[in-house]
Amino acid sequence: MTEPSASPSAASSPASSPSDPSPDVGVTSPTAVRDRPSLLRHWNATAVTFAILAILGLVGTWIFNILAIVQMRDFLGDWFGSGPAVNSLGVDLLVVAVAGSILIIIEARRLGMKRAWLYIVLSGITAFAFTFPLFLAMRERKLVELGRR
Repeated sequence: MTEPSASPSAASSPASSPSDPSPDVGVTSPTAVRDRPSLLRHWNATAVTFAILAILGLVGTWIFNILAIVQMRDFLGDWFGSGPAVNSLGVDLLVVAVAGSILIIIEARRLGMKRAWLYIVLSGITAFAFTFPLFLAMRERKLVELGRR
């Protein structure tokens, strides 16, 4: 007994429309990306997550930075002079910041992202907890853009 074959038109039609949720989490169809406003065109869930982390890093660190400024504290003295546990945290964060800065330069060059050095310079003015997730968000946007070409 032979099975009925699917019609060619049924096989070539898309399984879901652009408005239906995609079965692949984090994957956006090219049609759905084209239908977005130009400001949001290259933002996917991963990029948005990194952007939210960047905002949390900026706000979270600057609350304490402002307190240190208002209280006229010795910022580096507090960071590296408050005991072995705080010194350990300071060295830990410094090593991560250096490794992250190297990653920023290498990845930006690989993907053709311009002005990557700004993320590193801004980390000294704001916080690496802000600039690194911001870079990751912009990197993700660039990967989405490159995937569309």
